[in-house]
Amino acid sequence: MNPSAAQRALLIVASAGCALTVLDTNVVGVVLPTIAHDLHASFADIEWVITSYVLCFASLLLPAGAIADRYGRKRVYLFGLTVFGLSSVACGLAPSAAALYLARAVQGIGAAFQIAPALAIIGHAFTEPQQRARAWAAWGTVMGLTMVLSPLAGGLINRYVGWPWAFHINAPICFVLGLAVLPVIPESRDPVPRTLDLPGMLLFSGAMFCLTWALIGGPAHGWASPTVLGRLAAGIALGVAFVVVERYRAHPMLDLSLFRGAPFVGAVLAMFAYAAAAQVMASLLPLFLQNARGDDALGAGIGMLPFALAMLVFPHVGRRLGQRLSAHDILALGLVVTAIGNAILVLAAGGGDANWLVTGMAVLGTGGGLLNGETQKAIMGTVPADRAGMASGISTTARFAGILLGFATLGAALASGVHDAAVQQFSQAGLGLSGMALDRLVVGDFEQARAASPATPAATFDALAHASYGIGFAHAFLLAGAVAALAAIVVWTCMRRRDR
Repeated sequence: MNPSAAQRALLIVASAGCALTVLDTNVVGVVLPTIAHDLHASFADIEWVITSYVLCFASLLLPAGAIADRYGRKRVYLFGLTVFGLSSVACGLAPSAAALYLARAVQGIGAAFQIAPALAIIGHAFTEPQQRARAWAAWGTVMGLTMVLSPLAGGLINRYVGWPWAFHINAPICFVLGLAVLPVIPESRDPVPRTLDLPGMLLFSGAMFCLTWALIGGPAHGWASPTVLGRLAAGIALGVAFVVVERYRAHPMLDLSLFRGAPFVGAVLAMFAYAAAAQVMASLLPLFLQNARGDDALGAGIGMLPFALAMLVFPHVGRRLGQRLSAHDILALGLVVTAIGNAILVLAAGGGDANWLVTGMAVLGTGGGLLNGETQKAIMGTVPADRAGMASGISTTARFAGILLGFATLGAALASGVHDAAVQQFSQAGLGLSGMALDRLVVGDFEQARAASPATPAATFDALAHASYGIGFAHAFLLAGAVAALAAIVVWTCMRRRDR
């Protein structure tokens, strides 16, 4: 049965709201080196520009889904678009790195109240199995197309109008989407309204913040320092407290009963690993292309095409494979391909030629594309339509928790690797490197780093800096590949037990 014109219009408008969050993340990834230079940001500042947004996004997705189910998905969607658009303007006007990541935090709040109801709207509108499968495949295509266009948009914006417009561009898009929502999307809500779980929301947010804070602070303070260990312990303790509280609340933010089904658990784990090992690369690969390979922002945007095009094409391949393969096979396959792509990029980061780079990015995008639509479909397909808000919140929370913790972890590996490699590279070359120069090199601001090392010829400095960044990224790619490979084994084993 084909969807009606009204359903198609609804799918377009709801998917566009989801895609806007991807557009923002990927465009910002391309302009990060310019932001670091213009705002004199540290590497930790740059990490917070990404993670403050994702932290608020991931922390509020579950309550946003519950609020949408209770008060109306259309109403909450419009609220999210409004907050997202206004905070985007504030990001573009930020005079400092701290002001920018505070505005990004508000933007993440808007994004949570935008994407959770949007996914619930799609899940509620498409209940017939074949229609639902096609709807989520189309959703994956929209997300993939956005990934293709957004790095190019980021490069063009950076070159011709400046990085603030990487944020300002969201405002008119939000306005147009808001106008489209009014006639296209009908109001819907959970027939049995639930009480909001404020303790659960605070515990979950606190756990995610402490874990992220620990990971970002690790390279600066030392992984065995009391500061970092204390943050890690606090994050784990808050996470355990969250699970305990949710089990005994009458109206929990997180319905733990959904995790009784092995397919649901496996799909959520696959989503987390996909985000941590593949989707996070939408923010990291532009840094790799600029700081390790020497491309400018526009060149990095163009260089992202092998990854982005594969992310666009392979959700369709995944849908067809999903008709022939079981869930555990298709999800495990996608994770294995993701691991292989990261392994190839380790070779590219070690100074391999462009063929390794293009191949690795294409293979990584292939794995991500296979997983993009299939994980979402698997999660949403395991719950009834009236639980769409909860399932969409868990689904997207897993995705963005993976991006959050993945970016913080891989960023820590990158920063430590670049720092150690730079010290070694310059020492072996018999060249001095001041603390100021080292700090600016690690953040990718080579211009200011060169200025702090006037005795070193510019060409020599750049060659050593790019090599140091390549070594740092090799560490990050290796870690991402290991995460994907381990997840493939766990997901396949868990889901295969139920599929028998």
